[in-house]
Amino acid sequence: MITIRKAKERGHADHGWLDTYHTFSFADYRDSRHMGWGPLRVINEDRVAPGTGFPTHAHRDMEIITYVLEGALEHRDSLGTGSVIRPGEVQRMSAGTGVRHSEYNASKTEPVHLLQIWIEPARSGIAPGYEQKTFAEPERRGRLRLIAAADGRDGAVTIHQDAAVYATTLARGERVEHALGAGRLAWLQVARGALLVNGERLEPGDGAAIENERRLDIEALEPAEALLFDLPG
Repeated sequence: MITIRKAKERGHADHGWLDTYHTFSFADYRDSRHMGWGPLRVINEDRVAPGTGFPTHAHRDMEIITYVLEGALEHRDSLGTGSVIRPGEVQRMSAGTGVRHSEYNASKTEPVHLLQIWIEPARSGIAPGYEQKTFAEPERRGRLRLIAAADGRDGAVTIHQDAAVYATTLARGERVEHALGAGRLAWLQVARGALLVNGERLEPGDGAAIENERRLDIEALEPAEALLFDLPG
């Protein structure tokens, strides 16, 4: 079964410096029908104005993945990490027992467009950690490239949950397939372009909650970029 979460139905807030859409309940946006999907708890699509960003704040017991679509995001945290995240790079921060961090648009002239993802860890109280890796566009083109997994296989960043996150960029007419194990859930999030997943059309910003499907057939109706989450049920 596939249930579409339309982009226009997401929670939305425009703070001037931040224009943000919430696929699931987050901050002041509360919807009991959309609290997450399995351990996938947050998908926020953020556009951050030049020279602005998120001041230092704290997190605990969450796996936080940042996926930049356009621009550059500057990261600093209480672990001593300082980095800039650009398109094709994936950041994983395990908040664990507690971490403080800030995220700023690294440009004074260009906005930054990103997806911030939260996945609940399999257990609480782990040591905080940070990881950042590059997955260049050719690695994602025409295939599902693993970018995050519990065992860090195939060069993915390591998350503390039995989940796998894939990124793909597809030309018009290109198709990819993914097999789901028994009892597994999936979520497909379209970053740009338009896709069919098992015959259901998804537009930019749309998501699809997937259950009781053993195989996913994903076809690009136009050039597209998307993330696929393979999750425990």
